[in-house]
Amino acid sequence: MNSISNKICALFGIKYPLIQGGMIWCAGWELASAVSNAGGLGLLGAGSMYPEVLDAQIVKCKGATKMPFGVNLPLLYPNIDAHIATIIRHKVPIVFTSAGNPKTWTETLQKEGITVVHVVSSVKFARKAEAAGVDAVVAEGFEAGGHNGRDETTTLCLIPMVRKAISIPLIAAGGIGDGRAMLAVMNLGADGAQVGSRFVASIESSAHEHFKKAVIDSQEGDTLLTLKELTPVRLLRNPFFDELMAAYQNGANAEELAALLGRGRAKKGMFEGDLHAGELEIGQIAGNFETILPAGAIVQEFITDFNAALTAQSTFLL
Repeated sequence: MNSISNKICALFGIKYPLIQGGMIWCAGWELASAVSNAGGLGLLGAGSMYPEVLDAQIVKCKGATKMPFGVNLPLLYPNIDAHIATIIRHKVPIVFTSAGNPKTWTETLQKEGITVVHVVSSVKFARKAEAAGVDAVVAEGFEAGGHNGRDETTTLCLIPMVRKAISIPLIAAGGIGDGRAMLAVMNLGADGAQVGSRFVASIESSAHEHFKKAVIDSQEGDTLLTLKELTPVRLLRNPFFDELMAAYQNGANAEELAALLGRGRAKKGMFEGDLHAGELEIGQIAGNFETILPAGAIVQEFITDFNAALTAQSTFLL
């Protein structure tokens, strides 16, 4: 793969147009630095970090890699001012924003020389992100794990529609579990791919080992997008998920669903390994994973498969 001619590689200063998802409770400095060292772009998942924790994570990541890395920052984070100050103080080169209005912080970050990418799930919000001045957009299909769009637009449909709507670099996300899928979304118009679920099942992921094993053991159909009344989220089926489904069957309203969800469910499930009472956020593609691998090996596997698929693609010429 020629990284020089690729828009995403040029924008971020990386070898491969492969970005690790900034997943809460799973994306700490070990994972981010390993992905960056392997030629992709590693991200710290700041949405699950207190300000002092993000500060320490950035310091450790800088100590573990000399390559570019970034921070994934949900804009609805309650202490976002502190996170922004930390990012600027440490001169983090790249920030991925999500879950909020990109106009709020894009200019502030860019004035500090920081590249800003915004995550969207629709053509409408891709246009708004471009109008807000972001440097690139991630368009995420509803196959993705974690918090998601309400419209259930698949990656296969979303990417070509967003590509037609914007002129800035485009990164595809949602359901991308290997190099063949990476090539597919780039054929549809993306300039690169963001991968979350596959990196959850990596050695360096900060996810609990119980959760990693649950991901590896999952099969087709074991995840579902739910809680649209609150914030849509794709979850792996477990006893807590069954409680949610029972609540829906009983006609629970948004307030009752929020009370059932409570606080700290994601941490309980993904970070602490409570497979019964925790939220287990993962994408549909998890059903295709069989092994937990080092993050660097995952990156290299992606690129090997990408190149093999690109070579084989010529056999389809009519």
